[in-house]
Amino acid sequence: MKIGILGGGQLGRMLIQSALKYDDEFYTLDPAADAPCHNISYFTQGSFNDYQTVLDFGKDKDVVTIEIEHVNADALETLENQGIKVVPNSRIIKIIQQKILQKEFYKKNNIPSPDFQTVQNKSEISFPLPFVQKMNTGGYDGKGVQVIRTEEDLQKLWDAPSVLESLVDIDKELAVIVARNENGETKTFPVTEMVADPRLNLLDFNICPTTLTEDIQNQISAITDKFLVAINSPGLFAIELFLDKDGKVWVNETAPRLHNSGHQSQEGNANSQFEQMYRVVKNLPLADTDAVTFSGMLNLVGADGFSGKVVYAGLDEVLKLPKTYIHLYGKTETKPGRKMGHINVLADSREELMEKLVKIKEMVQVIAE
Repeated sequence: MKIGILGGGQLGRMLIQSALKYDDEFYTLDPAADAPCHNISYFTQGSFNDYQTVLDFGKDKDVVTIEIEHVNADALETLENQGIKVVPNSRIIKIIQQKILQKEFYKKNNIPSPDFQTVQNKSEISFPLPFVQKMNTGGYDGKGVQVIRTEEDLQKLWDAPSVLESLVDIDKELAVIVARNENGETKTFPVTEMVADPRLNLLDFNICPTTLTEDIQNQISAITDKFLVAINSPGLFAIELFLDKDGKVWVNETAPRLHNSGHQSQEGNANSQFEQMYRVVKNLPLADTDAVTFSGMLNLVGADGFSGKVVYAGLDEVLKLPKTYIHLYGKTETKPGRKMGHINVLADSREELMEKLVKIKEMVQVIAE
């Protein structure tokens, strides 16, 4: 089968790596000539935002999927009308691409999400402080999102179509990955917990399983059930969640694709999110997602002050550690904050897992020559 992927980044690379044990041809489209997928797929350099480029790329494929949501969904709709299978379908990509449509989707389907106002420009804003402003389109990895706490902060408001959202008093940040195939079969991965670096406000670790009460687990199950019915599309989706101080779960946002919060599934679960995505794309029986043991993931991001040809300082020492797995993304150039790889760790307890992750974080640094 000819499988086309819009985007040639690390998510596409790991999907292809996982699927190489099967018999398919993978084609990728990305604007960067040295994208992580360029040397492990039939690669086309071009814009996945350009209507004609996406149409030309997809027209001879059996199925087209995405590894980034900021793509030309109108071209995907045209491909669907021409009989090409698109996973997830263009309708749900369009909804998730736009924060305004995404929030209205949650409201319509009774999926708990913080109170909000949608605006086309800042003159329309009438929302109680404090709140989060999320730009309608283009936000990614924390970009296009800002917290407005005080009257002074109002000076920073973006004059652009946005969602304004009540600030949640967060106890934990959680994520859950769900999958649905064309036959309507669904599977949900165990919930993972994000542990942030309080100083940098960046995701440090992702750990699984979580320590949640039965009530909280039930709230999450109700959210995933409603979501899977509402999307009415095959696909793999990462639902990012907030648990507030009162024990209520809220949906922050959803990604219609593979996600950073599922990386620890590569070694920590019976099957990974990448195996699951492959099965969704092919409409195969979905894979068992059970957690094998305690697992966690540490992002390898470019260190501040370093730009240029990448050097992974301390990686040799990490390779000596048991139950520790390095995944590099094939990016030759580093810059501050750029995701360059990740390290997965297995352990027999949550305490051991956190200890190992903290130790590894101190051992390794992404710098430049």
